[in-house]
Amino acid sequence: MNPIAMARARGPAPNSGPTIQDYLNRPRPTWEEVKEQLEKKKKGSRALAEFEEKMNENWRKELEKHREKLLGGNESSSKKKEKKKKEKKKSNRVSKIFSFLSFFALGLFLFVI
Repeated sequence: MNPIAMARARGPAPNSGPTIQDYLNRPRPTWEEVKEQLEKKKKGSRALAEFEEKMNENWRKELEKHREKLLGGNESSSKKKEKKKKEKKKSNRVSKIFSFLSFFALGLFLFVI
C-alpha cells in the first residue's frame, strides 16, 4: 500500500506542544512593567556598586601616588644624572693622572736599571 494514503487515513498528527495561537495569546507585560524591569537592571546590586566605587577610589589613590613619584622624581633624577657626569669626569681625570704617573715611574725605573 501507499504510505502517504495510509498517513491520510489515520488523520492529522496529534499536537505535542503549544500551537502558534497559544504563542500569540500568551500574557505579556505592560510597557510600565518593562520600564521597571529595565530600571532594575540598570541599577544593579548595591554590593556591586559599592565595590566598584571602592575600586575606583583605590585606583585614583594609586594613580596619584604614581604621578607624584614620576613628577617628583624627574627633578632628582636629572640632578643625579648631573652628579654622575661630574663624578665620571673627576674619575677620568684621576685615572689619567695615575696612568701618566705610573707610566712615568715605570720609565724612570727602566731608565735607572
